[in-house]
Amino acid sequence: MLRDPVRFFRTVAGTSLLVVPVLYVAGLLIDPAIRAGGGIGYYGAHPGQVSISASVLHWSWVLLVPGILGMIHLARERTPVAAHVTGAIAVLGVINFSSLMLGDFVYSRLERAMEPEAGSALADLALGDPGAEWGFRVPGFLGMLFVMVLALVMAYGKKAPWWAGPAMLVGMLGTPIFPIGTVVGGLAYLAGAGVIGLRMLRMSDAEWAGPAGKLTAAR
Repeated sequence: MLRDPVRFFRTVAGTSLLVVPVLYVAGLLIDPAIRAGGGIGYYGAHPGQVSISASVLHWSWVLLVPGILGMIHLARERTPVAAHVTGAIAVLGVINFSSLMLGDFVYSRLERAMEPEAGSALADLALGDPGAEWGFRVPGFLGMLFVMVLALVMAYGKKAPWWAGPAMLVGMLGTPIFPIGTVVGGLAYLAGAGVIGLRMLRMSDAEWAGPAGKLTAAR
């Protein structure tokens, strides 16, 4: 497979869309504050859990990038401009959002080094800086939105069901709401990303390559 770039790209893209929702749910379940329904002091009291959770959540966003690239590849066949524009925003957004997971380490360290309330307040001030807000958080949420839009572009080209994109967005936004949102949102994310990922994995290399690939196979 490593010598076949078409199959390698298809396999990595499809697999990432199956793995990412599982990592996302796992990372949130490990997060002590999420399980407690929010509050101050949990990050300082459970630094080991925070370290694992933040790392897993970081990779759940980074590993979404190959899946998005695969979605762009399929969507571009019918609507190349829309596919590349929405896909570029989605990629840049999720990469920005992944960097926000470093904030968990900041909260954890400050809540241990100071009184939990004071440490949490200081972390709020640092991460509430306009640069952090507009340079990372806003692009991150915009990236989530455009993952859905890209999936809708795929649906327009009959490369994905219409509900896959909304399901992914519901999963991304709803899963942190423990416990009901974690279950419902996690299943929605897995269903939306999974149906696209499975389609990629079940495609032939000629289908994945598009019209040019089909023509080559026919010859």
